[in-house]
Amino acid sequence: MTLMEQVADDLAQETIRKIAAGADESLVRQVAEAIQNASQTMEEAYLTAVRVRRAEARARAVLAQNL
Repeated sequence: MTLMEQVADDLAQETIRKIAAGADESLVRQVAEAIQNASQTMEEAYLTAVRVRRAEARARAVLAQNL
């Protein structure tokens, strides 16, 4: 994993934790916009990481229900 992908994933995980703790869903877009100002490539990596982490959570919930 590249440094950019690692940073994007770390930001995605922190964003998801904050939303789970009560932050507004728009936080994803706010962080993406802040990143985009510096790097569109990193913004794409961040949004991909958010989608992957959310998909992982849904998949793990399904697996937990079937144990």
